[in-house]
Amino acid sequence: MKSKKKQIAITLGIMCLLLVYAIFTQLKTTQNLASTAGSTYRENGLRDEVLKWKEQYDRIYADLENAEEQLEKERQVSISYDDTSVQKQEELKKINTYLGLTDVEGEGIIITLRDNTTSLISSANNLVHDGDLRAVVNELKNNGAEAISINDQRIVPTTAITCAGTVIQVNDEIVGSPFVIKAIGDKNMINNVMRSGGWLDLLTDYGISVEVKKSDNIKINKYNGVLTDKYIETIE
Repeated sequence: MKSKKKQIAITLGIMCLLLVYAIFTQLKTTQNLASTAGSTYRENGLRDEVLKWKEQYDRIYADLENAEEQLEKERQVSISYDDTSVQKQEELKKINTYLGLTDVEGEGIIITLRDNTTSLISSANNLVHDGDLRAVVNELKNNGAEAISINDQRIVPTTAITCAGTVIQVNDEIVGSPFVIKAIGDKNMINNVMRSGGWLDLLTDYGISVEVKKSDNIKINKYNGVLTDKYIETIE
């Protein structure tokens, strides 16, 4: 009787072990299936995202090609010369020249101003000031100068000649002695006027070194800044 019970217990134990193994195997299989399904889902999601970006890229590239084609058409129209376009280009070139937006050359005079470094008496009159430069520029303009620069800084309608502490600024750029002022215009007329009782004579009296010479070929570079208009508006 005891032997029979023992056999039954062993049989039940083996069945329990088999049942536990079957359950474990089922769980493992389920986990593997879930992992595979999750991986497949992620791969599908990534594939959809890639396709979405590719479609967006293709659309943007097509827009870019259309824009380039349109730009090329505009270029072709702009370079088709007729009497009106040539006239407008000449007018624009002339306007840019007077505004100081192009390099120019021609006859004129070159004025060089140097601080008085030989005087034994220290005085403000021994130095060239921003007001002196403004006065000389105004005299040049009043006597027909068509283009002016100070130490290669082009004088334009918005140019400011200011004193910032111990330095002078032209177009917000620091300039110092010697001050080389170039002016394009009638060299003989401007030279005669500037030498006859103007601001240059006053500077000479203060001991400032003043040199004026005529030239047949003066080159003045264009203005490198940006012209701004905060307050003016076009009247239509």
